Amino acid sequence: MRDERYIEIPGSKTHELPPLLVNSAGEELCDLTSVMLEAEDMLGSGDAEQAVIEQRKLDLALQLTQQYKGLLAHWIWGDSILEWIRQCEITFECESTLRTLLHPDVWPHASRSSFVTLLVDKAVPTHGVALEKAVGLRLTFRQPPPIDCFSGQFLFYLNSTVADTAYQTWSHLVPGTPALFPPNRFHFDVLDVGN
Repeated sequence: MRDERYIEIPGSKTHELPPLLVNSAGEELCDLTSVMLEAEDMLGSGDAEQAVIEQRKLDLALQLTQQYKGLLAHWIWGDSILEWIRQCEITFECESTLRTLLHPDVWPHASRSSFVTLLVDKAVPTHGVALEKAVGLRLTFRQPPPIDCFSGQFLFYLNSTVADTAYQTWSHLVPGTPALFPPNRFHFDVLDVGN
């Protein structure tokens, strides 16, 4: 019985896609001093002892740093996925069975969100990275912005919303229901090239 969510691909061949190359070494460490000022602004003034205030600043700066590292990890995955989609397009163009499945439009092709769904359907191990958020961040930022470009409020509250909105807007630019690829008909490897 065929799953109606997926498009029908002639034949029974499993198609080999290029490997998804993720460069986890790009997750640079950020400078804690660059977030200390933001932490100080977020805490404001208080009547606690100076040692307590300094500890709170340090704790908040560490939290902001962790938030930024998470954003960076998502951006790196999103960048890797968009490059992988470009490589998959080349593969689809070279195979007559697959060539008609992709519709040409302006890059980044909204119809290519099917590749992100394929990654989700294949349960690609992402180590806590949400794939839609990752692609949304990459669509939002051409390159990873330095930590001092972000306010603490962005890192705590808006980061997720901006990324999710960017992905949802991009993926819904296609009229009608996107054509989803049956996961059992495709094979690819995910490689960490950062080590």
